Amino acid sequence: MIELQPLEEKDFDRLIEWVESPEFLMQWAGPAFTYPLDKSQLGQHLESAQGENSDKVVYKAVDTDTDEVVGHIEWSHIDRQNQNARLSRVLIAPDARGGGSGTEMVKEMVRLGFEEFEFHRIELHVFEFNKGAIACYEKAGFQKEGLIREARKFGNEFWSAYRMSILESDWLEEAESL
Repeated sequence: MIELQPLEEKDFDRLIEWVESPEFLMQWAGPAFTYPLDKSQLGQHLESAQGENSDKVVYKAVDTDTDEVVGHIEWSHIDRQNQNARLSRVLIAPDARGGGSGTEMVKEMVRLGFEEFEFHRIELHVFEFNKGAIACYEKAGFQKEGLIREARKFGNEFWSAYRMSILESDWLEEAESL
């Protein structure tokens, strides 16, 4: 089982180890950070997530069977008035990839979003070449809404991204059918 816990400064080294290249950093975090990722950048990011009115909340995902940190995930662009947020910076530990931890982590985040944060809508952006992540999000109930063509430039390439979302009604319908 996956438990989401607040990311702490003591988690920074592990997260930095997981980011192996500038391409990977862009894929994971967009333009929020620069390569090489370091504690200073993460510290500023975590500090900006403090306080009740912050528009982001940052978590680590812990496998409760092994007590190992298996991922990172966060809310960004929280809009309390319209009851929506963006699922962002989803990252699975290299040795946990392909084992279902990502889907479990995303499902737990969705549950948290609808039950505790009382969101109506959760969206995310994922690069179109990231087939594994897209499959994970679809397993968690997200639907593609459209392709944002050539949304990010990396080097000499432009990367397109899908916008995906899940509504509370979608989630409740899925929960009732189980």
